[in-house]
Amino acid sequence: MLLFGESEFVLRLLPALLGVLTIPVVYLVGKEFRDRDVGLIAAALLAFSPFHIFYSQEARAYAPMLFFFSLALLFYVRASRSDETRSWVLFGLFSAVAFWMHFYAIVPVAVLILHALVTRAGAIRRDLRSARNPAISVVAFVAASLPLLIVTVNLFLVRTSSAPTFGVQGFDVVYQTLLQVSGFSDLVMAAFIVLFLVGVAVTWREDRNGALLLVFMMVLPLVASLALSSRMPMIPRYLIYLLPVYFVGIASAYPALYALVRDGRAVYLAIAAAVLIGTPFLATYYTTPQKNDWRGFSAELGGMTGAGDLVVVLPPYMAQPLDYYYSNATDRTLELGATTGDDLQAIQEQYPDRRAFYVVTTDIFAADPTGDAVGWLDKNAEFAGQRMGIYLFVSA
Repeated sequence: MLLFGESEFVLRLLPALLGVLTIPVVYLVGKEFRDRDVGLIAAALLAFSPFHIFYSQEARAYAPMLFFFSLALLFYVRASRSDETRSWVLFGLFSAVAFWMHFYAIVPVAVLILHALVTRAGAIRRDLRSARNPAISVVAFVAASLPLLIVTVNLFLVRTSSAPTFGVQGFDVVYQTLLQVSGFSDLVMAAFIVLFLVGVAVTWREDRNGALLLVFMMVLPLVASLALSSRMPMIPRYLIYLLPVYFVGIASAYPALYALVRDGRAVYLAIAAAVLIGTPFLATYYTTPQKNDWRGFSAELGGMTGAGDLVVVLPPYMAQPLDYYYSNATDRTLELGATTGDDLQAIQEQYPDRRAFYVVTTDIFAADPTGDAVGWLDKNAEFAGQRMGIYLFVSA
């Protein structure tokens, strides 16, 4: 993407395009899973999902990962129904691409392989050749992602070597994930969970393997994330791949809705409901910053600093979003990074006569869980303002 520049438009373009393209893919997943109406409702739920819209406009890997995993899911559903070798290979390849987008895609891929083994267990016991096509998909996945698999094992060992200092832990992982994929509303979450369970029950009557797929794909990743949360940072956006399964499950409750209203227009009522659910979020989404406003903060900081001043960023890696908008060369300031109170003390001793501006976000508690840096700021600096989750202190 950098070949085309590094403006916000360019950086957000690929996630936005893939986010849009995920909508028809989810329609195809729903259509393949059950029928056209389920596909339409699932696609509408995704199109107006606050969670999906949010990450489809962020310059990160989550929307691309969702797009490629949705393709993998589409070909898995086709492969499990037709046992066509081509679909199994495409499932393996698109799973690998999703894994290249984000390491946590390995979890739903493993769940799909487990589902294939469980639903084919009887056939495999009778004839091992029944495992041939699923095995081919695994080989395709491993061949396309082998270098990354090695890196991921090392990353996993590093991330689980000590207790996490950020993210969500315990049962809150399950709650926060379901809350966010449901549109950040407890009421909507409760309704969606009920509809999903109804969808599973409706599917069970006609397609037990399909119902098992819905249960496996929602329950097992949440259980795995709950277990891992005590050993590694866990954030709901890692589980964005739940969206197509969640919405297809909810849409699968449509036959029950149709049975209640006895009206062919019930599908349009369901789509209208999906639009209304997303409306409160969308009402302010394009007029109010949804995350830390580094653009606005950087402009304010530039208006306060002078030549020779220090700009100290805590933790140091937050210099990346700051420097996208703020130029210390233009303001003729000296930009430094700090993590602990000792770092801050060393900077003060090295530049005793310079005014210092300390740019702090809550990430400092992940980098310095002891709170040592914040304690130092309380004693040696004065609070100068806040813009969303960005705090500014000035040397006393």
